[in-house]
Amino acid sequence: MSVAAVAVGEVVFGGPRMVLIAGPCVIENADASLRHAQRLADISRRTQVPLVFKSSFDKANRTSHSSYRGPGLDWGLRILERVKSATGLPILTDVHEPNQVAACAQVADILQIPALLSRQTDLVQAAARSGRTVNLKKGQFLAPWDMQAVVRKVEAAGNRRILVTERGFSFGYNNLVSDLRSLSIMRGLGYPVVYDATHSVQLPGAGGERSEGQRQFIEPLARAALAAGIDAIFMEVHEDPDHALSDGPNSYPLDRLADFLQRLRRLDHLMREQGVPG
Repeated sequence: MSVAAVAVGEVVFGGPRMVLIAGPCVIENADASLRHAQRLADISRRTQVPLVFKSSFDKANRTSHSSYRGPGLDWGLRILERVKSATGLPILTDVHEPNQVAACAQVADILQIPALLSRQTDLVQAAARSGRTVNLKKGQFLAPWDMQAVVRKVEAAGNRRILVTERGFSFGYNNLVSDLRSLSIMRGLGYPVVYDATHSVQLPGAGGERSEGQRQFIEPLARAALAAGIDAIFMEVHEDPDHALSDGPNSYPLDRLADFLQRLRRLDHLMREQGVPG
């Protein structure tokens, strides 16, 4: 099923090849962000996979009040602006409140609505009115067809630069599952679909005051999603996942990314030759 292409600079979602959204879960500091982004830009060039850099200035939904949340809005946006200037990569970051949207839209190319906030109408429409591309992450509590109402909120605000992201569905306690049917259902809404291969293996709250994850399933789930017909893969990556300040257990090791992307790129090419997606 064809979708309306969404161009973010030179990166085209729903275009002739898969796109990667990648970066550390949270901005840890300026040097680490720039270092990760430069390595990702190099990997993108070598693998010929278009890439958007992702990182959050605030993780407002951490399990524990004592967990690291990020540098905050002002300093975080300065860091992302530096990353964008130094690498030329488009930027994606989360917005959690309507009053964050205007400042974020000055720096970020894509404003992301976190899954847990996917039904917050004021936030969704504020992001839509910014004119930036809006990435709607499907709530862990929503059926794929429920995303039609969320998409309509963005459209009602006059914005059709929309991406829809699957990140797993709550299944019992401290567990998420991926239903590949949801990818096809949400692509039927007419916009590019992204598969979040790293949050989908998260085990929310399974570590008591932290979330755990099953990193070993990132690769097979990403391959399965790509074969099912999607437009982009979302992956949180880190140079040292076991010591990442957020989402380490479900982050993909940066030093393994280039080889994995080469395999995904070949699979993407094969599927597109057969008309999937499209």
